[in-house]
Amino acid sequence: MNRTYTPGQIATRLDVSTTTLRRYEKENLIPDVPRTASNQRYYTPVHLQAFVAIRSLLKGYEIPVVYEVMRQVKRGDTIDALWLMNHQLYNSQLEKQRMEDIWKMVQQVDFANDRKVGTTESITIGKAADAAGVNTSAIRHWETEGLICSERDPNNGYRMYTRAELRKILVISSLRKSVYYIEHIKELLNTVGTQDYTQINKAFQLALQKLNSQLTLQFAGVKELMTYFELLQEPQG
Repeated sequence: MNRTYTPGQIATRLDVSTTTLRRYEKENLIPDVPRTASNQRYYTPVHLQAFVAIRSLLKGYEIPVVYEVMRQVKRGDTIDALWLMNHQLYNSQLEKQRMEDIWKMVQQVDFANDRKVGTTESITIGKAADAAGVNTSAIRHWETEGLICSERDPNNGYRMYTRAELRKILVISSLRKSVYYIEHIKELLNTVGTQDYTQINKAFQLALQKLNSQLTLQFAGVKELMTYFELLQEPQG
């Protein structure tokens, strides 16, 4: 006889509540759940692995991505699910490359040789956003928070940013997703003008370590997802 589990047993094993398990079921993330003759839910090893995969994936991926992947698997679209996971891993690679490129830019004495910046002493918010890989709205928000400041073009009133402010924008754009909060970032930005990048380098290295840790968690989630795939392909019953 195949082993079965009660919701309480699964919840205890995964250190979650039975309410969480029911939410995953309601969100169509797991195979249909059978019931006993007395109308009580019970789970099979396939359900258990589905829950394990969900919990593991959530450590390395955002909730909407995990939910969509699990729904695709339930529909039988496993290849689509794998491509979605692959796209997320690719995005992680892009983020790492972006951070490394920006760190190199921050250390430049000037940006004269950078095609995104050009040779002028001040640049528009659009060019600053392009160089940092963010939206102009993000730069406006950082200015509101007091992290950066702009000058106004006397001819048209547009925001303009000096090279010193651009360095700050580059630093913020790279560290905004790390453990660095606004007050800590302000302290780091105070060192930008001195060209002593010791503390900023430490901050970048910490941010890269966080990306590396996330990558490890992402692959751990993929491993559990593949185990789930294998169980789904086995004859049930």
